[in-house]
Amino acid sequence: MNQYNTLCQQLQQHPQTWLVTGVAGFIGSNLLETLLKLNQKVRGLDNFSTGFQHNLDEVEHLVTPEQWQNFNFIQGDIRDIETCNKACSTVDYVLHQAALGSVPRSLEDPLTTNANNITGYLNMLVAARDAKVKRFVYAASSSTYGDHPDLPKVEDIIGNPLSPYAVTKLVDELYARVFAKTYNFKTIGLRYFNIFGQRQDPDGAYAAVIPKWFAGLIEEETVFINGDGETSRDFCFIDNCVQANLLAATAQQENAADQVYNVAFGERTTLNELYALIKDRVVDTFPHAKKANPVYRDFRAGDVRHSLADISKASELIGYTPQYSVQKGLDKAAQWYISKFTS
Repeated sequence: MNQYNTLCQQLQQHPQTWLVTGVAGFIGSNLLETLLKLNQKVRGLDNFSTGFQHNLDEVEHLVTPEQWQNFNFIQGDIRDIETCNKACSTVDYVLHQAALGSVPRSLEDPLTTNANNITGYLNMLVAARDAKVKRFVYAASSSTYGDHPDLPKVEDIIGNPLSPYAVTKLVDELYARVFAKTYNFKTIGLRYFNIFGQRQDPDGAYAAVIPKWFAGLIEEETVFINGDGETSRDFCFIDNCVQANLLAATAQQENAADQVYNVAFGERTTLNELYALIKDRVVDTFPHAKKANPVYRDFRAGDVRHSLADISKASELIGYTPQYSVQKGLDKAAQWYISKFTS
């Protein structure tokens, strides 16, 4: 039995109170679902700027009525300190997912990205510190590695940020480090690498590539690939990400806190390979996808060419053992997207 399975058993026996910010979003709603199924008490905070009520509705249908009773929702904004104070009161752990993602959005609107990802983040840090929570786990980003060329990416070697979004995520890590040293406040940052899975929104200008391509192939729309398709990423299924959050929040090893960890699977997939994998999973239900071919266009500003994570630090210090490869994750994601477009 791995460390995560043991933790799940322990949580069921000794329920805790959790705050999930951005709870109506893709990652937040998956954290909510897992925590409720483990019979935890969960408070959620969201302003619905990028999250959706239908994500919460879906979680409600996936858990028992008794488990759903353990969820308390606050509609509010992390840019408001009083809202953050209210949300953090009497919780054991904070899983801070609320942010404005997307490199292109940050290039178009750096002010709003900064307000959410730095000011809002700092509000949450202060509120969680004042509420004396046991651990503050926050969504960091692989974009922090910037222009550093080495692969795989190792946590203590980073380059220069390539976008306003990357700057905000680096600043978050610096604030966490300062809070650890000056207030002895325990934080852990999780540098997410291309998380994908159920409830990731395929719509909107800033949709991630996997949901966008599922939707495009299913609905007979053009699928665009930026560049030559040989750009590669370390795609990580959402269940791996959920595991990392729960392990980070509860890690007991002495030097586990006040760290940042890569959250990935540890393998590289090119965009051309990814397109073929998604297409393979769509054609049985939607035969028209067999004839589909992607359209290649210019490389996207602010994007790095290749990304691959070293996950040994997370494995060693918090017991992270990702269970889902890209292929296994796409199998599960495909079921969700196909049911979404056929229901």
